Parts: sequence; C-alpha cells; structure tokens
Amino acid sequence: MEDITLGVILGNRDFFPDGLIAAGREQLLTVLRDLRIKPILLDPSESVAGSVETWEDAKRCAALFDAHRHDIQGIIISLPNFGDEKAAVDAVRLSGLHVPILVHAFPDHLDALSPDVRRDAFCGKISVCNNLYQYGYPYSVTRRHTLRPDANEFRDELARFCRVCAVVHGLRHLRVGAVGARPNAFNTTRYSEKLLEDAGISVQTVDLSEILGRATGLADEDPLVVDKITRIQSYLSTEGVPSGALVRMSKFGVVLDEWMQSLDIQATAIQCWNSLQANLGANVCTLMSMMSEHLLPSACEVDVTGAVSMYALQLASGTPSALVDWNNDYGEDEDRCVLFHCGNWPRSFYGGEPKMEYAPILGSTLGYDNTWGVVAGRVPAGPMSYARISSDDRLGTLKAYFGEGSFLDEPLDTFGSRAVVEIPRLQDLMQHICLNGFEHHMAMSRSSCAAVLEDALGTYLGWDTYRHQG
Repeated sequence: MEDITLGVILGNRDFFPDGLIAAGREQLLTVLRDLRIKPILLDPSESVAGSVETWEDAKRCAALFDAHRHDIQGIIISLPNFGDEKAAVDAVRLSGLHVPILVHAFPDHLDALSPDVRRDAFCGKISVCNNLYQYGYPYSVTRRHTLRPDANEFRDELARFCRVCAVVHGLRHLRVGAVGARPNAFNTTRYSEKLLEDAGISVQTVDLSEILGRATGLADEDPLVVDKITRIQSYLSTEGVPSGALVRMSKFGVVLDEWMQSLDIQATAIQCWNSLQANLGANVCTLMSMMSEHLLPSACEVDVTGAVSMYALQLASGTPSALVDWNNDYGEDEDRCVLFHCGNWPRSFYGGEPKMEYAPILGSTLGYDNTWGVVAGRVPAGPMSYARISSDDRLGTLKAYFGEGSFLDEPLDTFGSRAVVEIPRLQDLMQHICLNGFEHHMAMSRSSCAAVLEDALGTYLGWDTYRHQG
C-alpha cells in the first residue's frame, strides 16, 4: 500500500477506565505504522491519551485536522470504549473536512465486563454512527461490528478503506488530458466537461496538430527520441516493426510527455484514429500501454470518461487498468464474452510475451504500414474487475456501474489485445448497460475491488451507481 495520511479520533467517555484508551491507542498506531499509514491525532499531553471526549477536545482535534487538511484523505473514529458520540462528530464538523470516515469499535470479552475493565464500544459505535447520520456525514463501518486492531480482518478492512480514500481523493483532484478531437463516427464517446468539473475532475485539451507539429520538428537523433525508442524496445518485442514507425511514434511520445508534465496530467484520452495514421504514419497504442502500465492511464478515441473509469479502477485496485470494448459473444454461453481492443492494454495484462504489430482492422482502410504500434497479446486466467463512469447530460449527473468476474483460459482465435471473461448474470448486466445509455467501452483491471468502488463512488461521491452482483 502506498503511504496515506488519516486523521484519527480516539473516542472516550469518563465512565470508563482511561487505561483502555492508552492501550487502544498503542494497538491502533502499531497497525497504522505496519500499513504505512501516517496518523494525525491529538498528543497524550493534550487530552486523556490523546482522545476526544469533551467540547474542548473536539476543538483541539478539529484545529489539528484543519492544519493538515491538504494531507488528510480520510478519518478513523476508533472506540476503545463507549466514547463520547457528540465530541467525536463535533471534531469532524469543526475541522471542515469532507473525507471518508471509518467507524471502528474494540470488542469486549466475556471475562472482562466488570466496571473497571469493560468497554461497551459495541453500543457506543451505534451512537457515533447515529450522530454522523444526523449531521449528514457519509461514513463506513467494518463488516464485523467490533474488531481487535491486531486482527487480520481489521487490517484488511483498513486497507480497503484506504483504497476508498484514494479513489475519492484522486477523483476529486483528477486532471485528464484530451488529446485531439473525438472521432466523428463515435458519438458514444461524448461527455460533459461541466459535469466532470463539478465533481472536481478537470479536462485539459490540446489539438492533435500541436502535438504532431512539434513531433515532426524533432530530429531523429534527438537524445529524447533515442531514449524513447530504447524504452519502447525494452518494454516489448518490436521484431519486424519498421524503424521509421518506431521513430515517428517515439517523437510523438516525447512531445506528449512534455505536454502532460507541463499541466500535471494524470490520465489521457487520445484521438487514436484516423488523423494519427494519416499524419504521423503510426499507431500510438504502445505509448498508451506504457503510460497505463506506469499508472498514467490512457484511453482510446478521446473517451475522457473512459480514462476517468480507468483512473478510478486503478486507484481502487492499486494496479494498472485498461480500456476495452464489450466485443463478442463467446459461443452459446450466456455468462461469457470476448473483450477486445486494437492493442493498448498495460504490459502486465498479457500472458507470455506480447509483441508490437500493425492494426488489421484500421489498416484495411488506412494502410497497414500506417498502423504499426499496437500491442498483440492475450490476458491469462485470473480475477477481474470492471467499471464504467459516464456523464449523463439528460439527468445532469455522473453515473457508474461496476462489478467483478474472471478472465478465462478458453480458446480464442483472433488478433489484437483480447480476453475471454466470465461474468455471472452477464445478460442482466448487458441489459443495464443498454437501457441506461452507457458506452461500449469499459475499464478493467486484474483485481477484485468492486466493493471499494461501491463505497467511494456511491457513499462518498454520491453518484448514481449500480454494482452488478453474481
């Protein structure tokens, strides 16, 4: 797990032993350190073991959180005992933070229910949640009502919560680059910049001619171009690929990298046909694959909300994601289908040794020699998550669907980037996609993270979401 900063509120109530707070603090901080989570919480010198029990404690905690507001991505309210329901939630309100909140309670033991050792956090957690609900704050709870911090189940819950925080924080600050115009034939990749901006997602645009013009002005022997060629050749096999195509796509990559860095672009959606083939004489699928592999997801056909979907899935899983077509039936099996794209999926998606080829479909009309640059390979068996975020202008909202399935090692005789997947009740999912006006593209990752997306997109971002269940 990458480093993340969380605000921590230790609930306390004066009826209960202070020793429970001190011991609980150390148990919780040990787990946070192990998971590389940086905690922001009151010092023991500021209150009882750094807990939040009174109005004054709440104000001190809120001021501390406010001082770290640019770092804190989520808040844990942990109850070593019953806790003060008002003080904990007041601390959140006074801080002004609107981040995911996880409510956790310590368990009691049957041999420790006397007044000097009992916790009653089982009950206190309900009261804290009730207050969060009254105050209008969305929040999460652990699946098991009470959990020891040193339990593996709690570590798993905490890791999942951190992924939720990453998705929420990442999408609220995402900068997407739209490179070129949407292919005229694809109304399906239309999107609303204004709805995205309202959600904190900013779209930066550049005309394809600006990238192409600067790219063609670079010398073949430019050190940046030579370095990009070397990186491509170390990324996957380019055997049989014309050297001129490698040079041209490398020049494009150098200029695109510079543009992205100048505007802090975190994801891109590129006009991958047909201007590139006509004016550059190459596909840039490999460049897109490399960016996605290095957690800078890149989508085809200026599918901006497709790139947003990739980014959300990447944050939810901590792994690269890919954009794909829902493409073909798989025989008569109603729960299986074929996923396909020309070839820009991340290198880690493929089994064996993927290689660079030309694009047979695009090449049939644009000239095969102009389409070198796609990645050809097959996804091996394993877990799969999928997601699609879309801007619905008719309803004035962002919406999404997501779920889980499996990649299969079943026979598939075709070209490009491809996979066979099994998704329980696939026909119901297809009906949902069609009847709700979703695109033919979706994002996928080699992970199982639908629960993270459900919490992040639905609970905290408040979007219209559908989790497909098997």
